[in-house]
Amino acid sequence: MSELVLALIAGGVVGLALGALGGGGSVLAVPALIYLLGFTPAAATTAALLIVVATSLTALYGHARAGNVRWRTGALFAAAGLLPAAVAGALAGRLPQPLLTAAFAAVAAAAAARMLRPARDLPAGPQGARPAQAAGAGAGLGALTGLLGVGGGFLAVPALVTVLAFEMQAAIGTSLLVISANSLASLATRGATTAGVDWTVIAPFTGAAILGAWDGKRLATRISGPLLQRTFAVVLLAVAAFMLTDALT
Repeated sequence: MSELVLALIAGGVVGLALGALGGGGSVLAVPALIYLLGFTPAAATTAALLIVVATSLTALYGHARAGNVRWRTGALFAAAGLLPAAVAGALAGRLPQPLLTAAFAAVAAAAAARMLRPARDLPAGPQGARPAQAAGAGAGLGALTGLLGVGGGFLAVPALVTVLAFEMQAAIGTSLLVISANSLASLATRGATTAGVDWTVIAPFTGAAILGAWDGKRLATRISGPLLQRTFAVVLLAVAAFMLTDALT
C-alpha cells in the first residue's frame, strides 16, 4: 500500500476520533506516523504537532462561532504552558528514541484510562479560578505537548472543568485554544526538525484528519458517546502496550 493511501487512512481515523470524542484522537497520530509511515519518534512528534495545530485551529473556529471559547481565561491558561512547551520541544530531539517511545506509550495509556473513567468522576470545581493550580495545570500540559507532540485535550478538558469550573462545552472549546498555542510554541523551537518533515505525507494526513473530524461529529450524534469512548480507549491501550514492548526490546 502506498504512503499516500496510508496517510489518508490514518489521517481519517485520527480526525474521526477527534470529531467524535472532542479530544484524544491526536494521540493516535504519533504511532501511525512511526509504524505505518516510517517516521522516527522525534520526527513523528514534530509532524504530529503540525497536524494538531491544523486540526485544532479548524475545530477552534467552529467552537468560537458557537460561543464555546472563553478567550481571556484560555489565554491565561495557555500562557502558563508556552515556555514549558518551547523548552520541551527543544529537548525532544535530543532524547533517546526508546525513551521517547516509552514516554509516549505511558501518556497513551493515561489517556485511555481517563476515557474509561465514568463521567461522574469529573466533578466541576468550586466557582472562582485557583491561579496556582491553573498555572500548574497549564505548565504541565504545555510540557506534554512540546515533548510528545500530542494535543493533550484528554488532560486539558478535565483540568478546565475541575480547576476552573468550566462547563463541558466551554472546556472543550477553550482547550482547543490552549492546545493550538502550546503546539505553535513547541514548533517554534523545532526549526531543524520541521525542515526535514515530509510534506507529501503530512499534507494529505492533515487534510484527511480535518475532513474526518467533521464526519466524527456526525458519528457522535448516532452512536452512544460512552460506547465510542470505551472502544477508542481499548484501541489506545493496545497501541500503548505495543509501543512500550517495542521500546523495551
